[in-house]
Amino acid sequence: QVQLVESGGGLVQPGGSLRLSCGASGSISSIDVMGWYRQAPGKQRELVASITSGGRTNYADSVKGRFTISRDNAKNTEYLQMNNLKPEDTAVYYCKANFPGLGRDYWGQGTQVTVSS
Repeated sequence: QVQLVESGGGLVQPGGSLRLSCGASGSISSIDVMGWYRQAPGKQRELVASITSGGRTNYADSVKGRFTISRDNAKNTEYLQMNNLKPEDTAVYYCKANFPGLGRDYWGQGTQVTVSS
């Protein structure tokens, strides 16, 4: 069994920064793609950013230039550095990771990010 645990959410003013972390634990042999998704009230869950095991990244247009995804393969952890936050970034943020040895994806429990003055 695998568990993904997120941390780092909270309340921040517009223009501020937050750093999210997501650590994987359990029966892990390898992790392929890791990603961050978000879901705002009344909206569908959407991809924010993803990163392959080799470090290739992909970003939603709405966060390009403001968010940076990274990972530490030795720690089975991914990060999302969020700068210049806007009220429209308010959502529950979820991490997801693909485990080839287990043949499936796992999701974290979600962490709330609120951008408001």
